Amino acid sequence: MEYVVLGRSNLLVSRIAFGAYGLQYVDSDEDAAQLVSMAYQGGINFFDTAHHKPLSETRLGKAIQSIHRQHIIIASKSMATDGETLRLDIESSLDALQCDYIDLYQIENHDFLPKEDSQDGLYKVLKKFKEQGKIHHLGFVTETLELAQEAIDSDIYETLQFPLNILSPELNLEVAKICEQRDIGFIAMQPLCGGVFRNIPLAYGFLKQYENVIPLWGTRLPEELQQILYFESHPPVIDEKFLEEAQHTRLLFS
Repeated sequence: MEYVVLGRSNLLVSRIAFGAYGLQYVDSDEDAAQLVSMAYQGGINFFDTAHHKPLSETRLGKAIQSIHRQHIIIASKSMATDGETLRLDIESSLDALQCDYIDLYQIENHDFLPKEDSQDGLYKVLKKFKEQGKIHHLGFVTETLELAQEAIDSDIYETLQFPLNILSPELNLEVAKICEQRDIGFIAMQPLCGGVFRNIPLAYGFLKQYENVIPLWGTRLPEELQQILYFESHPPVIDEKFLEEAQHTRLLFS
């Protein structure tokens, strides 16, 4: 497994992030724990979940109890639009994950960007929890290009989670490049285009070209996870033929 530094957060994360949302769809807590253990044994140390997916948070929390906390990096997020709701969400996330701290806590918003002086009070709550040591790093999640660019320019978020895949428009690809220049960690949502694209080798190889991009793979079955782990240890060769196929695919879906 390859590990890279997630922007200026200095978190050393696996090149594959485990999207824990799918844990809510597996049959049992035991099946969820099996997936998490399989990911960890395969070298994945970065697990991403969300407060608005409570069963996923709870199952991830149970599954990581057998893993030394310092060996894994946990990210969660809230869709709160005011400070008090965010405070409750963070406390709930800590309880569900059975952790004293969360490595990366993110605000997910597609309407506005919380700033240091915003009346919503979101950033003030994040800063307070960070000062208390209950969250270590701050990130922003959005599917809106304008807000992604605004988050980068604000210079107060250490990471950005944003859609990026082989079918992404050039402007989205440019966001990833700007994040690299500004030392902002980039977590790629929807690496398979929300299920539209199923060619994992091509999708994986395309994102592998971007050294600073951490794809967030959501899996529900051991077979899916095995395939993703296989391509991490046996990455597609990025040669002229691969680039031609990638470009043909982009044109086909555009």
